[in-house]
Amino acid sequence: MELNSLKDAFDRVAKKQKLFCSKSHEVMDQIVQEIEKAIEMMQPTTLDHKSILAELKKKLHEIAPLGQLEGTQKELNIALSKYPKALEKALNPDISKAYRNIEFDSRIVNQIITSHFYRQGLFDVGDCFITEAGEAEAAAATRSLFQEMYQILEAMKSRNLEPALKWAAENSDKLKENGSDLLLGLHQLQFVQILQKGSRDEALKYARTNFVPFAGNHMAEIQKLMGCLLYSDRLSESPYAHLLSPTNWDIMAEELTRQFCKLLGQSYESPLSVTIAAGVQGLPPLLKFMTVMAGKKQEWLSMKQLPVPVELGKEFQFHSIFVCPVSKEQSTDDNPPMLMSCGHVLCKQSINKMSKNGSKAFKCPYCPSDVDAARCRQLNF
Repeated sequence: MELNSLKDAFDRVAKKQKLFCSKSHEVMDQIVQEIEKAIEMMQPTTLDHKSILAELKKKLHEIAPLGQLEGTQKELNIALSKYPKALEKALNPDISKAYRNIEFDSRIVNQIITSHFYRQGLFDVGDCFITEAGEAEAAAATRSLFQEMYQILEAMKSRNLEPALKWAAENSDKLKENGSDLLLGLHQLQFVQILQKGSRDEALKYARTNFVPFAGNHMAEIQKLMGCLLYSDRLSESPYAHLLSPTNWDIMAEELTRQFCKLLGQSYESPLSVTIAAGVQGLPPLLKFMTVMAGKKQEWLSMKQLPVPVELGKEFQFHSIFVCPVSKEQSTDDNPPMLMSCGHVLCKQSINKMSKNGSKAFKCPYCPSDVDAARCRQLNF
């Protein structure tokens, strides 16, 4: 979504507001200064208070606070009056025109929303939502699993690695199958934490107990950790000071979350967050299209594919996309990619067209090979 113009409008309002506040303080300081002078002059009882007050009134009139503030106040009001218009233009409140009435499983949607709350540690909110949806029993298992993950992460924030180490040890075989070094990373953090407390012997004992299974594939990392023993009392000034960085804890917490979700058969990112973020990117071009197609809503509702290209970031590309080099169209279930005998790939409709529906061989557009349509095989990415 194009929000640059909206940000610029906000920045203008903020700038004008800051300028107005600064000018207001300046004028107030002038007024306070003149009043303090008058009070100081009124201390001796022999002086005429009326003349002092008359002089103060004259000074305040010369300062003209309202006149000084009028210009900046007017500029701020103008900026404020324009900002709602910029908001309305950038954030179209009516998105219903880009909506298509499709069937979906409300039960699955409710579970996705509940799972999102549980991922964030908002268990009370998730419980309330799923109870009102009437599906509390279905979410009980998901709740307990995410609650375990959340408790482990909370313990890590408190620099307590015991729950994380216990979970990683229990699932070490599955973590190894996933190619994850989470268990070793957690042991490294624990080792450094022990060493930070000044207990070199205890750290060495911990290393001998826990690093042996990883020696075959991670000897270099273990050697660095052993080098830390030489600097147990001044690790922050050693060549291994980077091991003390809080970032190492964040990396391990992220990896634990990723692996925990993977073992649950869940995606690392919340499906609800991904859906909303993709919608934020994809909605503007659809709204523009519907503005143009205002009188043809029925035609839009009957379309099987999006009528306009919707570019999403790479973080939203979960499946391979094939575009036929001949027709320049994306492959679909009805028009899948086909592997030809020469090794090149075209869409099925292009092959049918070039082979006259399989009645004759044709030349591959990439190489001079003759291709028999009957020998082409469908590709599944």
